Amino acid sequence: MPTFTRKAIIRSFMKLLNERPLNKITVKDIVEECGINRNTFYYYFQDLPALAEAVIKDETNRILNGVNNISSLEDCLFTAIDLAVNNKNAVMHLYRSPSRELYEQHLNSVTQYAVTEYINAVSKDMDIADDDKEIIIKYFKCLLVGFILDWMNENMKYDIKKAIGRVCELFSGSMQTALERSVNNKQ
Repeated sequence: MPTFTRKAIIRSFMKLLNERPLNKITVKDIVEECGINRNTFYYYFQDLPALAEAVIKDETNRILNGVNNISSLEDCLFTAIDLAVNNKNAVMHLYRSPSRELYEQHLNSVTQYAVTEYINAVSKDMDIADDDKEIIIKYFKCLLVGFILDWMNENMKYDIKKAIGRVCELFSGSMQTALERSVNNKQ
């Protein structure tokens, strides 16, 4: 069963990644943990960076596919945040590794998707210039990504859900105002 073996390799990798930094994990560690041979590992993954990339991509796709109806930005972001909190050590080890760029791409993808879907939902009956919509999406995506990266730089020490909820409360209506200004400028 190829899918079973691939999943077993990923589970073993995540277990080890929750225990130690990426640079302290070897293919030997994974195959011993998983109970397979090295050739089997290399059948599925070229090397450890390829495995790390696969894990990040798989999780990004899982999060994006799991969010069907976005009623708020918080809903989608909280899904990603729950994953990070539940795997805090693994996420921090990836974040502090040479795979950090991949992790940041993952964060950007999830956040871009959440903001885009939410803005598309709340503006579906509005005649908004495409350029304006793109600017609004980018603004809110960068705001949220920056907020999450700051949280990670502080070792996830504070309640990010509470902070993002508060940010959304404080800036409530600002997205709607930007969308309305776009409609007004287009007329």
